[in-house]
Amino acid sequence: MIVIPNVGSDAPVPARRRWSRRLGWALLLAVSVLIYGSHAPLIALSKVDGRVPFSSSSCVVLIELAKLSASLAALLARGGPRPRVSWAQAAPYALPALLYALNNNLVVAMQAHMDPSSFQVLGNLKIGCTGLLYRSCLGRRLGARQWLALGVLTAAGVCHSYSSLEVEDRAVAGGSVPRTRLRVSALGLLMLLSYCLISGLAAVYTELILKSQRLPLSLQNLFLYTFGVAVNGAAHVAGAGGDRGFLEGYSATVWAIVAGQAANGLLMSAVMKHGSSVTRLFVISCSMLVNGALSWLLLGLQLTPGFLLAVLMIALAAHLYYGT
Repeated sequence: MIVIPNVGSDAPVPARRRWSRRLGWALLLAVSVLIYGSHAPLIALSKVDGRVPFSSSSCVVLIELAKLSASLAALLARGGPRPRVSWAQAAPYALPALLYALNNNLVVAMQAHMDPSSFQVLGNLKIGCTGLLYRSCLGRRLGARQWLALGVLTAAGVCHSYSSLEVEDRAVAGGSVPRTRLRVSALGLLMLLSYCLISGLAAVYTELILKSQRLPLSLQNLFLYTFGVAVNGAAHVAGAGGDRGFLEGYSATVWAIVAGQAANGLLMSAVMKHGSSVTRLFVISCSMLVNGALSWLLLGLQLTPGFLLAVLMIALAAHLYYGT
């Protein structure tokens, strides 16, 4: 059974209200999984002549702006006395923005030292890195059963990645499946490990500051996304957008990507505030299954036995971690 966090006070909660909270939490997680899983298929649908027609950096800036606007609206709609805040309370939120920006640049730089398949497979190491940082930075003890769950979750990610590579090989080879060879240099491996550590650190640190401050989540999001807009806006102006115009190539599908990712960012902040970094890992892992199912329905990609094995492994990992 998955443990639903009590987001209210420590006072006893009536059974009806408790079930209402559990239903709301389950719905939040389900919507987040669906949005995460639909991201890659939507990008594939937005392509023109096999290429992404828009600037990825401008897309990130718009997503951050949408999250910032929604957070401001939620704070204004909250009503009541305004909380007293200081720059000392806002400053810690600059670090996650810098860490995520650094990781975005690492993803690009790594492509020269490994093939995309290696990144797809080895990137699952961030699950273990997040678990280690969750234990060391937050002091949360994980039992042997929970460590085993994270190991199974990592293996599920690798299994799903390999099944995706098999489908790509079939498409390229016209039916015959060549052996996929992964290529990664020593520097590429070092960069990949840095990427996984930074990803885990950003998630764990965000959880730490969200839970350590007794401030409304909408205000905390306002701090977080203000820095996000500043950092990503500076990156776009510095040339990350390439030679494309800011809104060049935008279609209804691209705007759906912006809206979906903005909504998911807000949902993930609620998960980090009232759940944990590990819950976020399970959401991302479950989204791989939604990604595969939508790719099958919308893009006609073939599902493999590896995909079905990944489904079973993720279910087993959830039972091991959350089961009584």
